[in-house]
Amino acid sequence: MLYALIPLLPLAAFLVLGLAGSQVKDKSHVIAVPAVLLSFVLALAAFIEVASGSVISIPLYTWLTSGHLDIHIGLYIDRLTAVMLLLVTGVSSLVHIYTIGYMHGEPGYARFFSYIALFTFSMLMLVLADNLLQLFVFWEAVGLCSYLLIGHWYERASACAAATKAFLVNRVGDFGFLLGLLLVWYQFASLNYLDIFPALHETTDVTMNLLGPFGGTWEVSVFTLIGLLLFTGAVGKSAQVPLHVWLPDAMEGPTPISALIHAATMVTAGVFMVARLAPIYNLSPTAMSVVAVTGAVTMVLGATIALTQTDIKRVVAYSTVSQLGYMVMACGLGAYASGMYHLLTHGAFKALLFLGCGSVIIALHHEQDMRHMGGLKDKLPITYWTFVIGSLALAGFPLTAGFFSKDEILVSAWSSGTLGQVLTIFGLLTALLTAFYSFRLVFVTFWGDSHVDPHHADHIHEPSRTMTTPLLILAFFSILTGYLGIPSFLEPIFSTGHEAAVDHGAAGIVIMIVATSMGLIGIAAAYYVYVLNPQLPERLAQQWTSLYRASLNKWYVDEAYDRLFVQPTLTAASALWRRVDVAVIDGAVNGVARTITWGGWILRLIQSGQTQHYALAMAMGLVIITAYLLF
Repeated sequence: MLYALIPLLPLAAFLVLGLAGSQVKDKSHVIAVPAVLLSFVLALAAFIEVASGSVISIPLYTWLTSGHLDIHIGLYIDRLTAVMLLLVTGVSSLVHIYTIGYMHGEPGYARFFSYIALFTFSMLMLVLADNLLQLFVFWEAVGLCSYLLIGHWYERASACAAATKAFLVNRVGDFGFLLGLLLVWYQFASLNYLDIFPALHETTDVTMNLLGPFGGTWEVSVFTLIGLLLFTGAVGKSAQVPLHVWLPDAMEGPTPISALIHAATMVTAGVFMVARLAPIYNLSPTAMSVVAVTGAVTMVLGATIALTQTDIKRVVAYSTVSQLGYMVMACGLGAYASGMYHLLTHGAFKALLFLGCGSVIIALHHEQDMRHMGGLKDKLPITYWTFVIGSLALAGFPLTAGFFSKDEILVSAWSSGTLGQVLTIFGLLTALLTAFYSFRLVFVTFWGDSHVDPHHADHIHEPSRTMTTPLLILAFFSILTGYLGIPSFLEPIFSTGHEAAVDHGAAGIVIMIVATSMGLIGIAAAYYVYVLNPQLPERLAQQWTSLYRASLNKWYVDEAYDRLFVQPTLTAASALWRRVDVAVIDGAVNGVARTITWGGWILRLIQSGQTQHYALAMAMGLVIITAYLLF
């Protein structure tokens, strides 16, 4: 039961800060930071225990039992959960510490710490869930926390719009997730993992006729339907095409949240869900192909957009979209351990890059446009060198964590079959683009001539130790996590997957050499373009205007959604408002009021105040009644 404290400690911090935040104010970190650090220590202990092969199951609370329906809260810790616990608590601990310096003096200091504590609790309960219902409940809870944290600076219209966009886009995916949940219950009469997984092979031939209600016939495997419906939730949460549009806008939130939610934890929930439900996906080649292709498309799209962005955080955000595509593609090809390996290493170096962006932004008085930076490497040496390490890991430079995990994905993809070999080619192309835009970011921000506002140029300095210390720790882990042997550690979990029997052979070595070469070429190309020929990017933009504008405008996906969904919805809503709300509903209410008004006016005519008029009315009434009774 001691491991139940892993999620409960952040929950306790949230409750204390939520109820007494106005009293503790600038000391809120004294409550939040120790809570999440202790959660990390307990997560490390759980990791060590399950490394021996044991599985920890802790029933916490049964809410409702009725027939086959069992709604309960329980904790399930195996090797997959243990890896996620280390990632969530580790990154959350460093982000909590970083926040002390980044949010110092902010009026919402206590509120911010309470929200990130609540998010940490929700994310931990998601990965610890032993059933799909609990996973879904906390899946929605992290979405709520994301909304609150993106809109933390609610006085900014852009932050409110970004929070609303994230909330609505994720609801689209979550609707499909909920349908998949209902289909799982319909098929297995249970939502518990340990009830569902053993029963899968007893129902491998079950199909559903999707056109039955319309008199047609289209038999589809129930596992394909379950896999695709649940995957729509992952598409939204992990920012996959076509529901990727919310993640870059989420950069409106404070930078620590970009590192915690939108790089290392929440956006990885979709990848974790697919990996957790690997036994279901393994029974549907169609669903797995859809997952793999979706990941590959996202991988390429995110990289091509990152090439031209000028907001320092948006470059890293689109990089996140692209790297999540790598993970999803790996899971779709059956290389679950490889995908989770990259999830772990990516969490370290991407959190480092986002926090590095935060240090630059603070040093430049909240300037985020890379065109107004340059020449910062000597003024921000710790930020610069840690940023370089994170960029090297992202680019897959040899001996960094990203080198091992990205190559593991590409080699596993190549070994998985024809589809995997085709997608590997796109993965290699993306590796080239990733290295290029990563070091475009480094060279434009830290090298060359300074374009910093002269009013701020003389006041640039490294941030406080509470901000630089997490950078140094994450830089260390951006290298170390590549040597932890995560794929072999996770392999027993996915022993029924495709990768257990794969022998990479000579082809694997060739893929690794090509992938490394792509990364080195990308870094060299960025150096040539942005250091040796700094005028070349502008000339290329003018020469390739259409492509440049398309990339800069994110391939116009937001504009397409605006025309296809937003504007028609607003037009329909306006028409309904005029024709239904105003004409019918308001008309009925106003009609009743007018009827009463007219009736009162008529009564006023009758009530003349003359006694003889009232006597005449009574006499006429008596005559009418008598006539009615007689005839």
